[in-house]
Amino acid sequence: MKPEKIRNLTDVELKHQERDLADQLFKLKFQMNMGQTESLKKIRGLRKDIARIKTIMREQELAARKRERQ
Repeated sequence: MKPEKIRNLTDVELKHQERDLADQLFKLKFQMNMGQTESLKKIRGLRKDIARIKTIMREQELAARKRERQ
């Protein structure tokens, strides 16, 4: 997922997207442990997408705090 696309999402949409990606990651890890899949590439991609979402959420939180102080 591209950072520009993530930045255009609202807070609620970001949280929902993060939850969905975390669920997908959990399912893939479970399948991998059961020997049903070997999609390590997809797991890495999901982890990076979750990190991007968390980073942008934090950026927005800090920007909001900065605006409040001014």
